[in-house]
Amino acid sequence: MSDGAIRPLANMLPRKLFNADHEAFRDTARRFFTTEVAPNLEKYEEQQHVDRDLWNKAGALGLLCTTMPEEYGGSGVDRLYSMIMVEEQAYAGDSASGFSLHSDIVANYINNFGNHEQKLKWLPKMATGEAVTAIAMTEPGTGSDLQAVRTTAVLDGDEYVINGSKIFITNGYLCDMAMVVCKTGSGDKGSANLSLLIVEADRAGFSKGKPLKKVGMKGQDTCELFFENVRVPKENLLGMEGMGFIMLMKELAWERMLVAIICQAGAEAAFAHTVQYTKDRKAFGKPIGAFQNTRFKLAEMRTEIDICRAYLDRCMELQLEGTLGIDAAAAAKYKLSDMFSVVVDECVQLHGGYGFMLEYPIARAYIDNRANRIYAGTNEIMKELISRSL
Repeated sequence: MSDGAIRPLANMLPRKLFNADHEAFRDTARRFFTTEVAPNLEKYEEQQHVDRDLWNKAGALGLLCTTMPEEYGGSGVDRLYSMIMVEEQAYAGDSASGFSLHSDIVANYINNFGNHEQKLKWLPKMATGEAVTAIAMTEPGTGSDLQAVRTTAVLDGDEYVINGSKIFITNGYLCDMAMVVCKTGSGDKGSANLSLLIVEADRAGFSKGKPLKKVGMKGQDTCELFFENVRVPKENLLGMEGMGFIMLMKELAWERMLVAIICQAGAEAAFAHTVQYTKDRKAFGKPIGAFQNTRFKLAEMRTEIDICRAYLDRCMELQLEGTLGIDAAAAAKYKLSDMFSVVVDECVQLHGGYGFMLEYPIARAYIDNRANRIYAGTNEIMKELISRSL
């Protein structure tokens, strides 16, 4: 049976985002995901996280933190390289590795808001895979409501003392450092109470739960984190105290774009698998792709996928220009994750009973996809953000 790797079909409208350097990087990323990751996905699902040395292998190939400045270990390239990494991950059927959160979210917080010492300490190690990182936002009972965070960081002399817990933390089990959203202020200041603190995993009082058992994305490292009187020096504060919410809002738009990118690429991969299946599978003496119902379903999906691709690529152009709006990123995340859900459901139906078998990539895509409408802000929150711009 296929290991899940597939090339998407050519878009009806040719893409114009990438140059020769981008495509050379894509070749490297493709080889990595198809040779190092895809053959081990079942193993990762059984242990509920990737092997630790996979991070070092990715770092050695220059696949981590590529957009970071060269002086801090990155390649200083544009975010199209991040887009390529996410696309190739999806084409390979990989829902286990948490590279984009590490390279494109945590690293961006440090690079955009950290001081020189913080950048020098963490970014080079993140680029090589020596350090694995996570961002700890969500708590039991808070969900999308960041202002309801209850984890506290109280200044005691030259140290913050952190108490609380986080849940659903990607890369949490293997992380060497977590960027923790804490309430540092007192009183009823709402978002003005929030700050971001760098917390090393070997700090006394910092503990990790076992990897969480999920419906899909079973190979991805996701766990709870606990903080019991964890002391960190005040130099671990990222940016200024009370600026956490503003920093989070600045980077959440890009996080939502990453979800949109993986949904678009996931839909393209699911569609390509299904087109091939309808050519190979026969019923009543001919390929099921020869039946009008199948052809029409494929035509509908192809059109929806390509229209969403055009919107996503336009959003990326605006992202590169620095003019992408919060509402546009929210729309991309909401629309493309919804589109992926519709497409993968239709693809399962066209596979028939085999679409329900986990040996087939389409079944894995079906269960792995569902979380995309939840994390990085639920799609209901995305609609709320869009409505505010009206």
